[in-house]
Amino acid sequence: MDALCRAEPRPRRPAAASPLPWARFSAWLDCVCVVTFDLELGQAMELVYPYDFRLTEKEKTSICYLSFPDSYSGGLGDTQFSFRLRQSGGQRTTHYEDDGEYNREAPLTLQRESAHYFGYVYFRQVKDSSMKRGYFQKSLVLVSRLPYVNLFQSLLQLIAPEYFDKLEPCLEAGGHVNEEWSIIKLAELIGPAGSAALSCRLNFFFTRVPAVCNEIDQWPPPVPGQTLNLPVMGVVIQVRIPSRVDKPGSSPVKQFNQENLLPAPLVLPSIHELDLFRCFQPVLIHVQMLWELMLLGEPIVVMAPSPTVSSEMVLALTSCLAPLRYCCDYRPYFTIHDSEFKEYTTRTQAPPNIVVGVTNPFFIKTLQHWPHILRVGELRMSGDLPKQVKVKKLAKLKTLDTKPGIYTSYKTFLHKDKTLIKRLLKGIQRKRPSEVQSALLRRHLLELTQSFIIPLEHYIASLMPLQRAITPWKNPPQIRPFRQEDFMKTLEHAGPQLTCVLKGDWLGLYRRFFKSPNFDGWYRQRHKEMTQKLEALHLEAICEANIVAWMKDKSEVEIVDLVLKLREKLVRARCQHLPVKEETLQRVGLYIETIIGSLPEDLQTVLHHH
Repeated sequence: MDALCRAEPRPRRPAAASPLPWARFSAWLDCVCVVTFDLELGQAMELVYPYDFRLTEKEKTSICYLSFPDSYSGGLGDTQFSFRLRQSGGQRTTHYEDDGEYNREAPLTLQRESAHYFGYVYFRQVKDSSMKRGYFQKSLVLVSRLPYVNLFQSLLQLIAPEYFDKLEPCLEAGGHVNEEWSIIKLAELIGPAGSAALSCRLNFFFTRVPAVCNEIDQWPPPVPGQTLNLPVMGVVIQVRIPSRVDKPGSSPVKQFNQENLLPAPLVLPSIHELDLFRCFQPVLIHVQMLWELMLLGEPIVVMAPSPTVSSEMVLALTSCLAPLRYCCDYRPYFTIHDSEFKEYTTRTQAPPNIVVGVTNPFFIKTLQHWPHILRVGELRMSGDLPKQVKVKKLAKLKTLDTKPGIYTSYKTFLHKDKTLIKRLLKGIQRKRPSEVQSALLRRHLLELTQSFIIPLEHYIASLMPLQRAITPWKNPPQIRPFRQEDFMKTLEHAGPQLTCVLKGDWLGLYRRFFKSPNFDGWYRQRHKEMTQKLEALHLEAICEANIVAWMKDKSEVEIVDLVLKLREKLVRARCQHLPVKEETLQRVGLYIETIIGSLPEDLQTVLHHH
């Protein structure tokens, strides 16, 4: 394929499209891959675009295996699913220059990943007598660091069918194209009669994917809080990028700008939210148990009949803690070929804090030692409450004929919310739309998470030093340490019972939460934000102080020391993007110049060159 790729020059784009080649494309996607089935090699990488994007061999191998359903779950037709892949080979440069502004403004749950890739797959398998294997099997994969599952799966629905429809006749004429072939080799195989048709197909093969990528390279970057119109293949996709300042649970649909666009845009209500009601339909009466398991970062295996069900269930589980960030690892779709297979299946140590989705029944045996296994069937929407899986003992987990169920010995800390089930059941009876049912379910989970987190937020806010304790000429005071027992004492008067009607062992739930990666991630994030706030308040206090009066009885050594410290604070404020007004930073800069100007010329020269 590389020979063919080199034979086709990269299409030119307008010079002013972006400051760097592929910068705007890289703001959304890292690359587009085509994975095919080779009789000799198995799954093989056929195309990576842009051509200069470098995946490691380990990443290529993982993407190839994760882009195909395994032999146990493959059906005819088109299938869409997602995976998440650990990056290998360390940090690497990207065309997209981002100083972290997106992550500062985006919700924690939608931040750009630094150590993982997301893969969004459109897989086609159809019978084809011209193929030696008897089937056409190919996947189009969008690789990104953004968890925009709705947007990228919708994009695939637009571009993949046309790509496959135009490509299949080419493959019927000349077999699949791999990197060892050249155009001459293909022409020899099909003969003169097919060369014209092949030329037409190859032209599509090597121009359509680049053309779509070029269109994406014209998109504006994803800016939290903005509504964007994204044109591709004659369609305008309209999306709103959520912002950290959005009110949790607000409807993004209402926030769209009403623009007179022709043709009418394809409006996506959300770039990332799944249909929770559809995903959770077989486990609705156990949603609260699953919420607790996710909150505590427990190891969970989702066993599903297909990568679609597997990936949607895992992504639904990780989203049910919003706005709290799920800080553990998760793999929406996982295969026995994955590089972490041995790590996850070993019995010499406890299972890691991860949610992993699998489809191969072989995992029933290899992951039997995991504490929580959710076995689900195909998701089918019907007019009645879907059959609910039962909670079963792990000892009942069988090798191949395991029935759907939650296999665990876990006992919930909180009592079940029967009101939610009644409301959802009433909605089914009244034929309420699935999106409305999902909104009810999402609102319930949001309120449950908020009831749990608000007491923690109140307590950690009390650890912040008082503003009057911040003086300009001393280092800002330290944030007081988080003491679990002190927090527990606050729950009697300011606990979850103020906002949540659920009864149960809230104290026990908090104690388990303190041992989880989710607490560690939450605490580190809040402590970082509070430290930055202290730095900002200290800078403001310096700006309000009388520098000249302070300098009167100070030695040159003390004054020089102050200059160096103020410079350090100014650099840190800009590099860490502290919540400080630009006006405040400019005043600090003027103060530094004023102080230097009061010193002897030799010291001024040294400080100006420092």
